[in-house]
Amino acid sequence: MHRRVLTKPDGRRLILYARQPLPDDFVAPSPSADRHQPNPHLRWHPLRGEWVAYAGHRQHRTFLPPAEFNPLAATTDPAHPTELPAGPWEVAVFENLFPAFAAGAHDPPALDVPTAPATGACEVVVFTQDASASLGRLPLRHVELIVDVWADRYVELGSRDDVAYVYPFENRGVEVGVTLHHPHGQIYAYPFVPPVPARELEQQRAHWDRAGRSLVGDLCARELAERVRIVYDGPHVAAFMPICARYAYEVWIAPRRAAPSFAALSADERRDVARALKTVLLKYDGLWGTPFPYILACHQAPTDGALHPEAHLHVELYPAYRMRGRLKYLAGSEIGAGVFTADSVPEETVTQLQAVEVDVDA
Repeated sequence: MHRRVLTKPDGRRLILYARQPLPDDFVAPSPSADRHQPNPHLRWHPLRGEWVAYAGHRQHRTFLPPAEFNPLAATTDPAHPTELPAGPWEVAVFENLFPAFAAGAHDPPALDVPTAPATGACEVVVFTQDASASLGRLPLRHVELIVDVWADRYVELGSRDDVAYVYPFENRGVEVGVTLHHPHGQIYAYPFVPPVPARELEQQRAHWDRAGRSLVGDLCARELAERVRIVYDGPHVAAFMPICARYAYEVWIAPRRAAPSFAALSADERRDVARALKTVLLKYDGLWGTPFPYILACHQAPTDGALHPEAHLHVELYPAYRMRGRLKYLAGSEIGAGVFTADSVPEETVTQLQAVEVDVDA
């Protein structure tokens, strides 16, 4: 993997990645030359015991622009700068213009609850220059490069003192809140371990202390042994609908070995993660013959300086709503009480995914 690091006129970083060497003559564009100085902050929620990020400037971010005004399009036109330059790059990463977390955050307001600067980072990961593509429909070698990029960002962001957790994710489809059609994901680098990964790590730690093994590894091994909910069975990685799936069509992807992060995977394991991911995403789209809206969430070891032998990298994919003939958004029990009620069982819905034939190498 090759990369080129540039600085935009407004001070934000842009990193271009490719499988071939990149030229030296890239010029990083930005929508404005004014210095970018967002200042988000955190407020403590005393009942939930967690931080809430406040970033009012996000109200002004771009929302579903037409293709001719795509801010992620590559350009050489200085009169109409977007975020990315033209040239032979394959994946691009840049600091979000509207971040919820920023390295320069400072001076949070004094309130009746604890507050703190929302330090950290928010990066946009542009998967491809092809605005009509999708992550699952990219060539396998390109998906492999994206996995390598996730590993690279984990190492660099995780080395920062203001970052405790590196979280790559993708929102796919307007149904789950995407604001730009161009195929892209994001990476949030939090100054704390977020509540959902923290709760998972708590359970993983308890299992590690009790059994001396990875909880995710044991779940993966059981699924492979039962072979009921398996979606992909590779030499290093498995994809399966978990026995405890909260969403219809929820799938987890996990290496068989208890690797803590993308960066800790071997080259062969990364390639198998890419094959598993492409397989699942193609099955999603093939399920009804239409683009499938989903959330892709990558859970890996914190970078908070503590030891985390319990952490086992895994990717969780699910729609942001349940389906029963039509769209149904999460409602009172799920959002207000945190108790999910599933309208289907994994053993039934997994057979629909298993029946979808895909060609990963096409």
